[in-house]
Amino acid sequence: MKKYKHRYTVISLLCMIGMLFTGCDGFLDVELDNQIKLEEVFNKRSTTEQYLAQVYGFVPQTYNWHENAVGANIPMSDEALFSWMSGLGYHSFLNGTWSVTTTSYAIWKNMYQAINQATVFMNHVDECVELTQKEKDIMKAEARFLRAYFYTLLIDRYGPIYVWGDQDSDSSIHAEDVDRHPLEANVQFVLEEYDKAAEILPLQITDLSWYGRVTKGVVLAAKARFLLYMASPLFNGCSLYKGMQNKDGELLFPQSPDLEKWQKAADAAKAVIDLGIYDLVRNTTETDPFKRAIRSYMAITLEKWNKELIWGQWQTDGMFIVVRCNPPQFCKTGYGGYCPSIRLVDTYPMAASGRFPVTGYNADGSPVIDSKSGYVEDGFKDSYKHPLDTFLLVKAHNSCVGRDARFYASVLANGFPWLNPAMRKEAVTFFDGGTSSYSGSGDCVKVGYSWRRMTDPTLNTDQGNWGQLVAPIFRLGEIYLNYAEACNEKPNRDEAEALKYINLVRERSGLNKLEDAYPEVKGNKNLLRELIQKERMVELAFETLRLPDLRRWMTAKDVLNGKVWTRNVAAKNYEDSWHRTTSIWASGDRVFTDKNYLFPIPQEQLNEMQNLTQNYGW
Repeated sequence: MKKYKHRYTVISLLCMIGMLFTGCDGFLDVELDNQIKLEEVFNKRSTTEQYLAQVYGFVPQTYNWHENAVGANIPMSDEALFSWMSGLGYHSFLNGTWSVTTTSYAIWKNMYQAINQATVFMNHVDECVELTQKEKDIMKAEARFLRAYFYTLLIDRYGPIYVWGDQDSDSSIHAEDVDRHPLEANVQFVLEEYDKAAEILPLQITDLSWYGRVTKGVVLAAKARFLLYMASPLFNGCSLYKGMQNKDGELLFPQSPDLEKWQKAADAAKAVIDLGIYDLVRNTTETDPFKRAIRSYMAITLEKWNKELIWGQWQTDGMFIVVRCNPPQFCKTGYGGYCPSIRLVDTYPMAASGRFPVTGYNADGSPVIDSKSGYVEDGFKDSYKHPLDTFLLVKAHNSCVGRDARFYASVLANGFPWLNPAMRKEAVTFFDGGTSSYSGSGDCVKVGYSWRRMTDPTLNTDQGNWGQLVAPIFRLGEIYLNYAEACNEKPNRDEAEALKYINLVRERSGLNKLEDAYPEVKGNKNLLRELIQKERMVELAFETLRLPDLRRWMTAKDVLNGKVWTRNVAAKNYEDSWHRTTSIWASGDRVFTDKNYLFPIPQEQLNEMQNLTQNYGW
């Protein structure tokens, strides 16, 4: 197997295949393939490692943006509009028709199967005579972390859940006795498990024989994100859940906010930073500062072993993602359905001023523009040269001129050149009759922009060169923003620290300091909160974190409701294709209500565990 540097860990897709065991249909059952007995499995190194590989295999694939429980966060949020209008589960989330019987992103059953498998491993790994005690201790700590991580995925979706502890499916757990434990008990259990794992797991990997092992840094990063979420309004005294009890009369949610939780979140994020083994990845070959900023951001997903990554998933064949980003008709193989939303495109800062250009929207969909930003919504710039282009001048829309480096790394805008001249020295245009013409089918660009962050411009996909990608699960850029947010919110507010770490992220993209772009931010907690949230949207775009952010901040009702706007790609000419319209998106208005902040416990589980308390509104 391929090896990886010691700085971080990558989950290989190879962990998904060749497994000896499968989860079964029942909630509290586990089956062994080929009638292998547990004592036989844990008698040998090879089968013990394969069992642990299966536990790793339950980590959701963040690269599966269609149906996967985590990856589907992207089209379910306001950062993306995928072109396929039907047949995909996330549409029921978008239009408010999802219910307790919706299965597309119901992770309850799968995560509990994963939890059970991890517990079985922990309870039996010591029986392996072919492993040293140190090896067994580390493997058990890996399984302990994974089990706790699976719990956090459940808690993020459903709120309080049922904690098995160290019991597995062979224990006397009766369905009628199962109900959810209070959130605070959930949090205490997860944190204790993380701390136990962190004590044992190595800071760095020295044994490179297995691709995908967890390190102490992974655990601390997971702990930091979890504590940030638990400090946020959805989980910290939300009024929607006041008085909600389980069958034993225990209150399931905190009844009032505890601002000290922000201090714990800040401390946890700083602990990751203070390890001193991660750094923001930066390009070192470009001499032009702006090009260097673009390529530095691109390197997060395209540079194989970059030092920013703490934990991620490696995609050895980039076609899975890139083919859906490639513009159809223009490229030999391209579906063109993975598109950023106008809201995401509107959020990228202006390079010169450092300010976010759009502050809101009028009823007709037109943007409310920050006059200090330097943004221009209308008109065109002739003979425009894309920052990474060396061969073609284009007619660019003014809204695409002078933007943040991350914009050019991420967005293939209508009228932009295709950056690999070996493929086609021509602009990509999204309109009826353009080089990537609007067709109304799923395989066309329906927003006016395609997503190109995962596309290596040096590769010729027409010749089948799709490249390799890494999907971050945890990276230092997120940790910096987590820390900045917590520093702004904690009782002993530390504005200087918050600005320091958000500025580190901005500086990598060539932007000025936030307090220089917004002098009015000094001493203004609410404005800094808003700007941190905008910075997270662009820095972490398409990394599956936007929907959890909107939910935990309880801002989802503000942005996930109403009409869906795109550019008018059905126009017959390039100029008219830049008008904003609601006529392209045919799947109806977006709908998000209070009950949608937490997902419903699936009906399948309620049928089995009839005393399980359902979430608010479901």
